[in-house]
Formats: sequence, structure tokens, C-alpha cells
Amino acid sequence: MGDLKTYLDINEQLYSRQLYVLGTEAMRRLRGSSMLVSGMKGLGVEIAKNLVLAGVGRLTLRDPSPTCWMDLASQFFLSEKDIGQNRAKASLPHLAQLNSDVYISTYDGPLTETVLRGFQVVVLTDSTLKEQLQVGSLCHEHGVHFLVASTRGLVGQLFCDFGEKFIIHDPSEAEPLQSNIGHISQGSPGILTVLEENGHRFQDGDWVTFSDIEGMTELNDCGPLPIRVRDKWTLEIGDTTAFSPYLRSGAITQVKRSQTRSYEDANELVILAQGLEPLQGDNGKKVNEPLDEALVRKFAMTSTGDLSPINSVFGGMAAQEMLKAASGKFIPLDQWLYFDALECLPEDGKPPLRPEACAPRNCRYDGQIAVFGDDFQKNLGKQCYFLVGAGAIGCELLKTFAMLGLGAGQGGGITVTDMDTVELSNLSRQFLFHSWDLNKPKSEAAALAVRSMNPALSVTAHTKELGPDTEHVFGDDFFSSLDGVASALDSFQARKYVSERCIHYMKPMLESGTQGTQGSAAIFVPCLTQPYSTSSEDAETAYPVCTLRHFPSTIEHTLQWAWNEFEGLFRLPAEMINRYLQEPDFLERMEGPQALDYLKTASLSFLSPPQGWQECVAWAWGRWQHCFHDSITHLLQYFPHDKVNEEGVPFWSGTKRCPQPLEFDISRDTHLDYILAAANLYAKTHKLPGSQDRDELRVILQELPAPAFHLHTHTPIFANDQELEQSSEKWGPTYVQELRLALAKWPGTSLEPQLFEKDDDSNFHMDFIVAASNLRAENYGIPPADRSKSKRIVGAIIPAIATTTAVVAGLVGLELYKIVMGHRCLSSYRHSYLQLAVPHLSRWIPKAPCVQQYHDMRWTCWDRLTVPAPAPGQPEMTLRDLLAYLQEKYDLPVTMLLLDTYLLYSRRWPEAQQNLQLRVTELAHRVTGKEPKMGQKELVFEISCEDEEEDTTFPPLHYRLC
Repeated sequence: MGDLKTYLDINEQLYSRQLYVLGTEAMRRLRGSSMLVSGMKGLGVEIAKNLVLAGVGRLTLRDPSPTCWMDLASQFFLSEKDIGQNRAKASLPHLAQLNSDVYISTYDGPLTETVLRGFQVVVLTDSTLKEQLQVGSLCHEHGVHFLVASTRGLVGQLFCDFGEKFIIHDPSEAEPLQSNIGHISQGSPGILTVLEENGHRFQDGDWVTFSDIEGMTELNDCGPLPIRVRDKWTLEIGDTTAFSPYLRSGAITQVKRSQTRSYEDANELVILAQGLEPLQGDNGKKVNEPLDEALVRKFAMTSTGDLSPINSVFGGMAAQEMLKAASGKFIPLDQWLYFDALECLPEDGKPPLRPEACAPRNCRYDGQIAVFGDDFQKNLGKQCYFLVGAGAIGCELLKTFAMLGLGAGQGGGITVTDMDTVELSNLSRQFLFHSWDLNKPKSEAAALAVRSMNPALSVTAHTKELGPDTEHVFGDDFFSSLDGVASALDSFQARKYVSERCIHYMKPMLESGTQGTQGSAAIFVPCLTQPYSTSSEDAETAYPVCTLRHFPSTIEHTLQWAWNEFEGLFRLPAEMINRYLQEPDFLERMEGPQALDYLKTASLSFLSPPQGWQECVAWAWGRWQHCFHDSITHLLQYFPHDKVNEEGVPFWSGTKRCPQPLEFDISRDTHLDYILAAANLYAKTHKLPGSQDRDELRVILQELPAPAFHLHTHTPIFANDQELEQSSEKWGPTYVQELRLALAKWPGTSLEPQLFEKDDDSNFHMDFIVAASNLRAENYGIPPADRSKSKRIVGAIIPAIATTTAVVAGLVGLELYKIVMGHRCLSSYRHSYLQLAVPHLSRWIPKAPCVQQYHDMRWTCWDRLTVPAPAPGQPEMTLRDLLAYLQEKYDLPVTMLLLDTYLLYSRRWPEAQQNLQLRVTELAHRVTGKEPKMGQKELVFEISCEDEEEDTTFPPLHYRLC
């Protein structure tokens, strides 16, 4: 427990990912909050952990009860040595280590009126109905936000009472909607047309403001106005009859408005429930609903259990509701949530568990054995699982594995790999890491931390990235030994690779992800469900080069352009020159318009190396003039304001915004920000000292001559990327020659490439990108972005909060139960999606795999054709043997084989005759140049058939080598 700190202090680097979710104002309200968590079993510690990571101001733990064996199945901060000790006091030191900003204390007395009035939010997690009613009434009377959260085995409930006239300052997580304006008519109502190709996302009743409009400037100064949607491209914005005519540009931005809601107290809700009349049917008659005896029996048989996954789900949701209560951010639960995962129990037809199988053993798994039995617990211990990723979700999953005892028995184990190291921003949501873990490998730090939660857990940590380059480590022997894989990655490409490995080795895959308050959990079971796949929306955004160069319409465009500038000025040319000093002939091997751009930049920027700070400033000013004045003037010579195409349509229309050149103004901070950052980065690249003295910078700029105006008329401008590509061959040799001439004068010293690092506020990297992007945005009439938003976009930062991660990990843990139990009914499994801000949780049965057919042959993506390894002493198959085998066993007239996308057997039969006598491995080596890897057990081929009009994706052919 640390000293009480100023509540309004916010460590932006620590909470950076959470600030993208909550915002600064909501975070300040959290820092000033005081909360009580009553009950410190598994559910209570989950809630407390999430609140501490979130950075609430004060947190009080209450639990007068001692630790017992049953607690250890889900209370991850208690161990055998704590048996008999007070649960709250034993948990406090561990919680305090998570965040020194939070003042944590314990209290074990009664919850009197005086005590309760000292808190802003109170949650009861292990209480009787009598206590819930008493405390709920007192809290409601005195304006204390009140919650009840409880779990029993595979069932849980959550109740929230935030009192009367609760103010929701910000109901949604999404940033305010914004669209570029294409035109605004004069009339009543005025009709606004947006520029976006896919239309806007505004709704009737939204309130909006306007900015940067040329012509109808009255709108720029007015307060928020309501709008009405006509269609996806046009909006009604009120009476514009008296306004001046609209000329061009501008943006319309949504204004978020607060909401006020009222909630009931627990006593009143119980009274209302008791007074409900029996359900009425359509004809007005009473409906006599029969009691679901099977459901009641399942609940009764499992209610004594205490399970980590269920506690993770409710611990995350309850903590998020408490954060809402204190911050006024997002919409609270209205008001009662019931959740069960009884589908985790043995499937119908399996014999019920015997009472003695679920009896306590006085061991750390008693809370789990009470639900699933001792035999299942032993089976969990034998499992071998591979966790890919030790970030936020990875940490939560490791905790879940430890509590479940997954891989903690004879022959079992967990392997975790992650190539990243622990950063400060990780500490607000990855609770296995502490300040002393900074810069250590995540996988190793997480493995060490989780072993303290369950010393029997066998964990092997790797620091290698899973991919084709590490298949010598994670190869046939490794994957064949696994029982399943859990993916906790933030890259769709990496997830896709993991899925391919799981399909290849027929292993179940547990997949999860989060973004802010949104999260998902999914299960993919061999032969039972569809495999993991990515949608087109999941692909990384790639903007056309010409859009970035000449026709940006969003702040994302200008930020990408600014990042390209950073790379093209301070990293790539320096790397190019350093390599040139070692390999003078490599320049001719560079291809593509981007490479040519870097060649040109290098030839212009490094023609004469600077000798001191003043020359760096002069270079930076020249670059400012080139980017924000000269190049825009040059562009407008090619495409004037009034240019129209052959159909008479203005060239500058739709998403093309007509730019305006800027005039350098030493009194404007944005202009000076660019010069200061660019000059310092240029100096660093040339290994020269820089300066942060803005007054000195102004003096230097006043003494320097203004940069000469250059139109660069020899450089063409292209309206699209196709024209740009066609120009590469013409202009490439020119750039190479210019660079060679420049390098002929080079002093022969190497440069220092600047590797982009977004989280170091002293390195000028983000300073340059923010200034460059906003100046570019000003050129094109695009609303600017502040540093926080710019960093999130450029750094591809995923907003994150611990509560979402906890819920997602819990949902994954529930699916893990089913996999280990061996469920074979598709209806037993669940995919899940949650959005805690709303709040919303949906679960659905996965789809079965798609079935394909060829003649009488039917298969799914999980099927494969197999060729057995040759018997001892027998020669390997030739290609002719293999084709004959496939035709005889599978009735496939095969004419083409592919290995690792290389053509092995051509449709041009005569040309392929010589290959028929080659052994399969010889032919594979001849075509791919690859020998089978050490320990490789099979080759995998793709096949298609000659009588198909189009290639059909047949099951892969697994050719066994041994």
C-alpha cells in the first residue's frame, strides 16, 4: 500500500491504453472515487484486481472470513499458507503491488449507515439476501451506488442500483462521428451532402457542430444543432436561407450529450417481483409454466462450486459497472443480469457424477471438483497446451490455467511464447507484470508470476515469434504433443497462421481478442466447427499512394503521409547511405514508386551534410516550404481549382479536397513545432547535437534567408497509382544518378537511422508526425488531431481496459472445460461477443464446417488424404507411384500437385514425363530448393483434378516420410 496521492494526477504513460477507452475527464473522476468490495473470495478478488488496475482513488476490502481450501480454486492471490488467515488482509499486499496510485485498506466491521456513506460505490459479492436488502436500502437513501454480484458454480447474477437521476456523461465508447462536407444548400431546411464514398453514420436526432467551412461561415460559429437523416449521403441541418453561399470544404462533427437515468433499490425490486401476476397467454389466460426440474437439479448439484472462469466473467462485468458508477462513462446495466454456462456439464447421455466424486479433498481444486468431479480434475492436469501471446489476454488465460490446474499434473504442461518485453503501459491491464518486470520478456515474467499462484503448474516460456521462421522449434513433434492451442494475439495475420497450424495438426483452438470495451471469444474444434477465418474488414488498411500524396480527405490519410515522411527523411535514406558505403551497386536493385521516392529524398536531403544546428534548422525550414507550400502550388498547376473532366464534372469533387498552400508564420506554434522536431531529427540522423530552445529557434529563423521557391516542374504528378507505377522505370534511373552524384561528395561517414518509437516523448518522433499531419490537414481543410489521437492511429494502438480482458478470458475458460471434457455436440459450444459499454453480451452456437463434394467424395477443411510412410527397407514412392495410389484409393485423376505453392507437376504432360520417375522428396527438393527439415514427418501437397472446369480445393495430401 502506497501513500495517498493526489486524486487528479494521471500517469498518462501508465494508463495510455485505458485513456483511449475512458478519456481524461472520466479518468479524473475515477481517481477521485472511493469504493468498497465486500467479500474476497474468487469473485471479490477479480473485481478488486480490475479496479486497482483501472486506477480508482481509494479501495477498501472487507471480508471477516478466514481462507479455506475451497477458496483456492479461484482466489489467485491466496495459497495454502493462507489457510485460516483473513482473506482481505492476505490479499491486500498482492493487490497493492499492482498499482501504487491506488490507496488500499481493509475493514472487517459491520456495514453501518455511517460506514457506507464514506463510499461512492459499494459491491457485495459474498452476502445473504438480508444483508443485500439492508445495505441496498441504505445506499439508495444516501446516494451511494450499489451492486450485488454473486456466483454459484456455473451460474451468476449481477444487480446494479445507481440511484435516482444518475448522470451518464458519455454513453458510448466511440469517438464522435465526423464527416467531410461536400456541399450545403441554402434553404429551409438546408441540405448537407457528405463526401464519404460509403456515406455517413449519423442518426436522426444527433446534435452536430461545423468547422472549417468556406463560404457559409455562419455555421462555423453556431452552437450544436440537431439534424435529420434523409439518406446515407444527405442530412437536413435547419434553416440556412439567410446564410452566405457555401463554397467548399468543412467538417460536420457529432456532439455527445449527457443522459440522466433513475434506478430502483433492491428492496423495491424484490417487492415488485413478489407482486407480479402469473404470466398471461395470448388469450388472456394464465400460463402455468412447469418447473424446469432438470435446470434446478443442475444448479443444486453445482452451486457449492467456485470456478475461476465464471468469476472472471462476473468480476470483469461488475468492475466495469463500478467504473461506470464513479465516472459517468457508458450506459449502466439496467438492472439485473443472470448468466449460466450449464452446457459445460457432461453432455446428455453421459452418467451423472457420483456425490463422492465431487466431495472435498482438502486441496486447492475443491471448488472445481465440487462441479466437475475428481476424475475431470486429473484429466485437466494431464493436458498439454500452447498459449501464443503473453499480453493482456495471455496473462488472464495463464491465471485461469493455474486456477484450473491445466497442465499441473503428471505429463501435463503449458508452453507460452511471446517476443515482446514488458512496457510501462502494460502494467495497467496485464496484472502478472509489475514495475520490476519492465524490459523483461513478457513470457518469462508471466510464467514466473503464474507459478507463484500454483506451484504445481508446469510452464515453459519462449521468446520466439510463432511463424514459418520458427517451425524448427514449433514443428511436428511439438504440435503433435499438444492437446490444444490458445491464441491471444493482436494481429490477424498471426491468428491466421495459428489457425492453419491447428488445422494441419487437428488441434482445437481457443481464440480471443479485445478492443476497448468490446471483446470476443471463440472455439474451433476439429471436424466439428468451422475453422477461424478473417474477414475483409480485418485486413490492415492500405491507402493508395496517390491519395496520400495529393488527395487526402481524412486525418488518417495525413497521419499516414506524415509517418511516411518520417521514414523517408530520417530512417530509410540513412539506411540506404549506410548500405551504399558497403555495397555501392545495390541502388540499381531498388524497385517500386516508394523506393524511388526515398532515392529522390536522399539525393535532395543529403546532398550537403549539415555542419551544425543552424544548418539543420535551415534544412527543416526548406522541407516545410517544400511540403506545405511549393508542392501544393505545383499540384494546383496540374489540377487548378476550376479543372473539370471530359464530362464536365469538377476534378476537385467527391473525396478530392482542393488544397491551399500555407505561408510560413513564425508566430504559429504548429509551424514552429514542425521546424523544431524536423531540425532535431535531422541533427540526430547526422550525429549532431540538437536543441529544445524555442526562443533560440525563432532567432535563427529570423536571421536565415527564406527558402527559395521551387516548383520542381520536372517532377510529374499522377492522378492515380496506375500512372505512378508506369512512371517508375522512367524516373528511377534519374533518381539513382542524382543520388550517385550526391554521394560522390559524401564524407564517408555513416548516419544514424531514426527508428520510430511512439512512446518516448523526448525523441521528437511523435512531435514531428503530429505537426506534419496537422499542417497537411490544414492544407486540405481537414480537422486536425491532437497528440493522443495521432499516437493511437499512427501506432496502431488498440484501446484496452482490464475489465474486458477479464470477461473474455473467463469466456475462453468455459470453452476450455468443454474441450477437455470431450464434448462432441456442436450445440455444447459457444462463440461470444461482448460490449461492456452498452452493456451487451451475446453467445451463439458455432457453425458446422462447410462440406464440399467431388463425385461421391465429401469432405470439409478438417479432412485430409494420407499416404503412409514406406515400410522399413522399402523404397520411397516415385511420383508415378503417388499418382497411381491417389487414383486407386481416392479415385482422383490427378494432374497437378503443389507443394508450398510451387508447381510440381504440370498440365503439359509431355514436359512432365521425366519427373514421373523421381522420388517424391527428390522432386520436392528440385522444385522448391528445400530439403525436409530435421524431424519433419510429412510433406503436404495441394491437389486439383483434370475434369474440373475450375480448380477445386481438395483435402490436402499428407505424404508421410516416417
